Amino acid sequence: MIRRFEETKLLAEQGDATAQYNLGLMYDFGEGVPENKAEAVKWYRLAAEKGFAQAPTNLGFMYRYGIGVPENDAEAVKWFRLGAEQGSAAAQHSLGFMYEKGDGVPQNNIRAYVWYSVAATQGHELAKSFRDGVSKRLTPTLLGQAQQIATKCFESGYQDCD
Repeated sequence: MIRRFEETKLLAEQGDATAQYNLGLMYDFGEGVPENKAEAVKWYRLAAEKGFAQAPTNLGFMYRYGIGVPENDAEAVKWFRLGAEQGSAAAQHSLGFMYEKGDGVPQNNIRAYVWYSVAATQGHELAKSFRDGVSKRLTPTLLGQAQQIATKCFESGYQDCD
């Protein structure tokens, strides 16, 4: 395990996004190295900035729950949005949840529906039930608008989702 850590750290320091993400996981869960949530955040952030789609999701959860960083829902939304735009179904679901609850963003059932819907389209099972729950709180007209936005969002590769 030590050799794996050393090899991963070397690649991460050289700028390899996959290695940066994996090093974040190692620090996050104490695999081959003592658990260090702040160090995990550092490596996840570097991987996220290079476009590694799962890293922003992990950062979003860390900010959401104050793990290795101060709890900050607005910062969680920022990272969930980046992951959502990069195609992470988990980030899309989480962003939908933040909109549904109004945590870190103004509460908005249409945006919640949109993000749950695109996550569900990718097979995220929990997002399907959350989407269906939110849909019951929308009028038929608003539901139709939300469905149109979700289609546009999906077709644009998650870039045109507002």
